[in-house]
Amino acid sequence: MDDPLRLEVIVASVRPERFAPVVADWFLRTARADAGLDVGVIDLAHTPLPTDLTTTPQVEAFRERIGAADGFIAVTSEYNHGYPASLKTALDSAKREWRAKPIGFVGYGGLSGGLRAIEQLRQVVAEIHMVSLRESVSFHEAKRKFDADGNTADGAAVDAAQRLLRQWAWWARHLRTARRTDPYPG
Repeated sequence: MDDPLRLEVIVASVRPERFAPVVADWFLRTARADAGLDVGVIDLAHTPLPTDLTTTPQVEAFRERIGAADGFIAVTSEYNHGYPASLKTALDSAKREWRAKPIGFVGYGGLSGGLRAIEQLRQVVAEIHMVSLRESVSFHEAKRKFDADGNTADGAAVDAAQRLLRQWAWWARHLRTARRTDPYPG
């Protein structure tokens, strides 16, 4: 493909000793295997966004990166039946840059596998005019699902990741064309 789709994978957890890099790295290997995707990583642990939502040079750079993307996949943990505050800050730090772009989710956690966080995120991203993908990836008891090399034998998750990426690419391609030919009226 001459014009690959730009996918930004957002790593939401910022906690010390977080498990997020294991899940994110697995998903990134999966996404980067698709030659039609140009995959980047926005790790919120290394992205200084002020919680008071003031505009800083780092926020401006973040907004530019969000604006240049064709869509997103958020890799999110679940904290107390919700998603991390760092992800809410990221979503609130930009506005028009998110609009008319697809977002998918890879959740992980204990018994719920991040699904409660994902369901809350669907409501939030709808308010900022994003398209939430139906398919998601979920790792229940995530620390038990990965080996020492960061691989998983969870066939359902592997299959879900492939479906998620196919759906993401379809939406990203069509929404990119729509944004170019008929800018979103939001």
